Amino acid sequence: MSLSKEGIVSSLQSTYGESVTTADIKAWCAMNDCNYQTVTNKLTDYKTGRGRWNLTVTEQLEQTYQAPAALPAIEQNLIPEKDDSFVKFGNFGDLKKIIQSRLFYPTFITGLSGNGKTFSVEQACAQLGRELIRVNITIETDEDDLIGGFRLVDGNTAWHNGPVIEALERGAVLLLDEIDLASNKILCLQSILEGKGVFLKKIGRWVTPASGFNVIATANTKGKGSDDGRFIGTNVLNEAFLERFPVTFEQEYPSVKTEQRILENVARDLNVVAPDFCKRLVDWGDIIRKTFYDGGIEDIISTRRLVHIIRAYSIFADKAKAISVCINRFDDETKQAFMELYDKVDADFQMPEDEHPGDNIYAIDNSKAE
Repeated sequence: MSLSKEGIVSSLQSTYGESVTTADIKAWCAMNDCNYQTVTNKLTDYKTGRGRWNLTVTEQLEQTYQAPAALPAIEQNLIPEKDDSFVKFGNFGDLKKIIQSRLFYPTFITGLSGNGKTFSVEQACAQLGRELIRVNITIETDEDDLIGGFRLVDGNTAWHNGPVIEALERGAVLLLDEIDLASNKILCLQSILEGKGVFLKKIGRWVTPASGFNVIATANTKGKGSDDGRFIGTNVLNEAFLERFPVTFEQEYPSVKTEQRILENVARDLNVVAPDFCKRLVDWGDIIRKTFYDGGIEDIISTRRLVHIIRAYSIFADKAKAISVCINRFDDETKQAFMELYDKVDADFQMPEDEHPGDNIYAIDNSKAE
């Protein structure tokens, strides 16, 4: 008989029906003097699970899963670009070792907003030449967003991989950003977090992870919600889901020395020469954080916020305006307290005319500066 895929399928269907098992195929191979591995290699598109094949799905798969996407992901370069302003700190060395190992080792990174969690993952992948697929999680994120689904392409319904399947098949690093914003719909990733792959039930196809695939999640909390209400929208994640991350890194803000290097690097890339301004901003941010940790204030200046100020300064060439526009997101009392504190930190600083030092009940004690 013919050992073409069509011939094998036709014979198996007539002998065993639409669904066959490993035992069925081995028995058929014995009857027809065929090699089991050769036969199963030809039946790859029909495999629906371990030791199971559905011989009726091929025609549908050819019309759906194999339908061309608008832009085939395989043609895209998903390796992040190196950023010259990046300065390694904290757990970066350990994170890089995990990614470099190419082992499947899901990693959870938690820390306050704007302290470089996502940026560290991107730059570790950039330095190692590893592909990275980032997914920004929200409470609306569901299986269709993550795994994939049917899309309308040129008037035809076609299956499109979601970012999780793309990462699985490419052996890329999958970054689940802000994972603590997710609902229980994220539980569709349970088997993937065990390194077992996933069954695409809509098209009857089993996807196993390629070598190098890994999952990294970032969050502002540890998946237990935000007791102080600081991170509104964060949720309590399923304990079984969290248990599938063997390691958790707690990301702190960089040290004063490291943060100054970061700001100086950003300024250099923007052709701004302002080493003194960078130092004053770092000192200012450090005092605010210490006051925050002591419970004296409810808001904090992140490293990201300091970078915003340097960028604003490169545009406006005005320290007061750069700081003011970048802290407008805070309420009036907090903004005024922050401006007054910077005025004390930087002797050359000129307070904007619309600020009124001395009227603020939220004044910050600058004696916390080292």
